[in-house]
Amino acid sequence: MEKSYNPQDIEQKWYEFWEKESLFNADIDKTKKPYTILIPPPNVTGILTVGHVLNMALQDIIIRWKRMQGYAALWLPGADHAGIATQNVVEEKLAQEGITRHDLGREAFVKKVWEWKEIYEERIISQLKALGSSCDWRRKRFTLDEGLSRAVRQVFCKLFEKGLIYRGNYIINYCPRCKTALSNDEVEHIDTQGKLYYIKYPMEGKKGFLTVATTRPETMLGDTALAYHPDDNRFKPYKNKKAVIPIIGRKIKIIEDEFVDRKFGTGLVKVTPAHDTNDFEISKRHDLDIIYVIDDAGKMTGEAGKYKGMDRFEARKVLINDLKEMGLMEKVIKHNYAIGQCYRCDTIIEPYLSTQWFVKMKPLAEKAIDVVKRGEIAFHLPRWKKVYFHWLENVRDWCISRQLWWGHRIPVWYCKKCNKFIVSIEKPEKCAQCGCVDFRQDEDVLDTWFSSWLWPFSTLGWPEQTEELDYFFPTDTLITGWDIIFLWVARMIMASIEFTGTIPFKDVYFNGMVRDENRKKLSKSLGNSPDPSALIKQYGADAFRIGLLFITPEGQDVLFSTERLDVGRNFANKIWNASRFVLSTIEKQSHSIKDETVVAETAEGKWILSEIQKLVNDITSFMKHYRFNDVAKTLYDFFWHEFCDWYLEMIKPILKQNNKGTTRNICSVMAYTLKTLMKLLHPFMPFITEEIYQRLPHREKSIMISSWPKPDKERINKEIENDIKRLKTIVMALRNIRGEMSVPPRRLAPCIITSSSADSLKWTPKYEIYIKELGKVDELIIGVNIPKPPFSASWVIESTDIFVPLKGLIDIDVEKSRLSKEIGKLEKETINIDKKLSNPKFLKKAPKEVVENTEKKKTDFITKIEKLKRNLETILEVNKDE
Repeated sequence: MEKSYNPQDIEQKWYEFWEKESLFNADIDKTKKPYTILIPPPNVTGILTVGHVLNMALQDIIIRWKRMQGYAALWLPGADHAGIATQNVVEEKLAQEGITRHDLGREAFVKKVWEWKEIYEERIISQLKALGSSCDWRRKRFTLDEGLSRAVRQVFCKLFEKGLIYRGNYIINYCPRCKTALSNDEVEHIDTQGKLYYIKYPMEGKKGFLTVATTRPETMLGDTALAYHPDDNRFKPYKNKKAVIPIIGRKIKIIEDEFVDRKFGTGLVKVTPAHDTNDFEISKRHDLDIIYVIDDAGKMTGEAGKYKGMDRFEARKVLINDLKEMGLMEKVIKHNYAIGQCYRCDTIIEPYLSTQWFVKMKPLAEKAIDVVKRGEIAFHLPRWKKVYFHWLENVRDWCISRQLWWGHRIPVWYCKKCNKFIVSIEKPEKCAQCGCVDFRQDEDVLDTWFSSWLWPFSTLGWPEQTEELDYFFPTDTLITGWDIIFLWVARMIMASIEFTGTIPFKDVYFNGMVRDENRKKLSKSLGNSPDPSALIKQYGADAFRIGLLFITPEGQDVLFSTERLDVGRNFANKIWNASRFVLSTIEKQSHSIKDETVVAETAEGKWILSEIQKLVNDITSFMKHYRFNDVAKTLYDFFWHEFCDWYLEMIKPILKQNNKGTTRNICSVMAYTLKTLMKLLHPFMPFITEEIYQRLPHREKSIMISSWPKPDKERINKEIENDIKRLKTIVMALRNIRGEMSVPPRRLAPCIITSSSADSLKWTPKYEIYIKELGKVDELIIGVNIPKPPFSASWVIESTDIFVPLKGLIDIDVEKSRLSKEIGKLEKETINIDKKLSNPKFLKKAPKEVVENTEKKKTDFITKIEKLKRNLETILEVNKDE
């Protein structure tokens, strides 16, 4: 093995090997249980993000683990056409060339988007492969491929036939930038400090005004009524009277409606049916006119009078000034409210009255609620069930039509002669009403999520009853972000129950959002989202994967920084260096290594074999419960500390004895332990574990298809574990004494271990060699009731005393001077902290955590001063005698 670990030397090599040997492929095998994960299809809008890397790494961890457990483990890859997002990026690219999609026309523009898709889908796949993703690439799907497109059309037609899809004129969320409708779940609501404008409406034919409060004064130009609550006696005298809209002078009726909130503003509200969802419902109850004053580009229409052609926000500014000049702006106050933004481009949404296609969600939601309540689908963490139930119990109809060119065209055809529409999977041959054979297809496309909600079964061949669908469906685990629990997870459950009669998956693990250290979501637009490809090159895929898992608490958001990946890289280097030592040691013994059936002959061998059984049990349990962070930390701690710091150090003095039989046995134990650790680490760090596995004695062609370790209870040895625990305590005591008394690292020291009870020392003789090696002891005396020698540092462990005579080990005068200076420095700093903590201004103004940290600092200083003073007393004792 090379002296230093270089991930570039092995990662591509092993990925090509895995692909060449078809190790990712999951075939139908009736002798095996299937285990299926479907990738949440990334959008073909560009490269993956660190958030994608976390999500993909978690899926790969599970699928590699299940593959090693003997399942026919399928991880089915694919990509999403991402209607709005992809059309946006392609339009932006065209804009740089001075071209719009309208210049090209629909067919040519869609062709351009397909070209984009081919390029960026390939880039995404390359990134996934660089990460080590073990997908069955033969089965790659795309939400616009022919099979999925047919499934989409069939679902639309089936829902229409059942009366669950309808076409209607409703207020929808409209993005003026993307020029398309959005569903409620595609709108992000941002808490904003805005303004509330109090506008005076003159009364018809009378002196006097009625004041109305609004956050959107520009929409007043489209008002068709003023409304108050029927129980609000303040406005009873004005019922059915008329007010005049300022500036444009249109007269509008004053009405009663129970929807009005008497506590908002003045209690009197303006009604603008074309530009507000609630106002539209009021208009239907009172048969009010509907007047559009903002168009689909966010500009004012001719109905807005002199403001025609202005951007809606520009018109607001001008209108406010005009109202002030007319004396009709009573006041403006600060007001906190949520503004809806497009989830793709952050443009402020415009409520817009439009004819769209909708899915009735209530009938679908009921069964989706039931399967989770019955426990057929488990959420990890369970707290997400409450969020899921709340959304489904209050679900609104889903607007599924989008005014885009990229996506699934709605399978609705309009007769060019009589304009009757026909819903059909394929283009109709003739109109049943008039016999015409000339049709035009609906111009709109379906919401991206309308294909994504079919992903679990359409990717396996549905609506055909394929062998793959029969074998791999329902799938087993979905790993996804909590932010799409409504957009995707809930809808997949509804669709699967509706169209296949069963659940789409058994478990849902919600991974956290990846944020920067300031808790901001990683975003290209914010400039805080690094390129995963660059990080893989810099750190290696294994270090990237395990580094992310170290900072990923179960189901919680991840605070990411590149510095955190250093821990992963250091761990990979540690694995490499430890493996070099093991492999170089067993190289000469390879012909006689019996790692699988080894019976340890030495104490440290029996101990590590015992500990590894418990580790296997713990890791397997953590994996079953999706405790990825616990797995990563437990394996890190065991490998670094138990295996490297203790076990490998304990074998060194035994190896120096050059006993061939013992050396062979140690090598067998090392091989077994290292191979077991590599298997446990493999799902997390696939490349380095494969490299090391291939250098160890092994049977299978790849660690990927080796068997997952199982704990062997016969190898658990509690007596040895307790002995090694005591040994560690003694060695740590010796190291602490050396550190505190500044014994030079290369100097060996004498040591006395004594107790009043002979039973307390019975275990020690067979561990003397380890105490000397690990504690840097040259002369070791063990006995009952040995008095403390003069000038000795001591340590007490339960009923056992440890003495280290210091005379001749350290320079007394130098150490005395050092300790005195350190004590003086800390005492001075403690006085300064005391002054700060006794200052009322500091205690009042400083944040609570700053005060707590300052108090902790003082406590730590006091503890350290006490320890240093004890050490100084020992030094002075030596000096006094001399």
